[in-house]
Amino acid sequence: MMPTVAMVLFAAPALATGMHSGTHDGHEMMIIGQPGMAAKVDRTIAIGMVENEDGSMAFDPVSVTVKKGETVRLAFTNEGEYDHEFVMDTHKRVMKHKMAMESMPEMRHVDQNAIRIGPQGKGEIVWTFTSPGQFDFACLIPGHYELGMKGALTVTAN
Repeated sequence: MMPTVAMVLFAAPALATGMHSGTHDGHEMMIIGQPGMAAKVDRTIAIGMVENEDGSMAFDPVSVTVKKGETVRLAFTNEGEYDHEFVMDTHKRVMKHKMAMESMPEMRHVDQNAIRIGPQGKGEIVWTFTSPGQFDFACLIPGHYELGMKGALTVTAN
């Protein structure tokens, strides 16, 4: 029985988790917000995942501003030849997650504040932003952050 317990304890860090502060409507809440309902989307923000000729990578746009309480559809297009992901959270949590990804590069996200998209693919996250503040978004596939795949997310008080 002990080896099974040890395997579960060591496997647990492979799951990508955000900073949770409770539940609402069956969804886990994070400081940055919670999954939103598609029927209540206030607007859509298109975000491209770009690979540049000089080897750099980026999000387009590199900064996003939303309002507290706003439900937004983040519509992603991976314009490149590699997998990319989008993870949004506090700077501290993004950096912690980045370190975990470096030690486990094949890790797949299970959080609703993250998405991984293959080459030339599309995807979306519908999110309700609940707390004003400065947050980060990034691609945490090893090496991509360093090549420029990071951005700023501002949630205004209104």
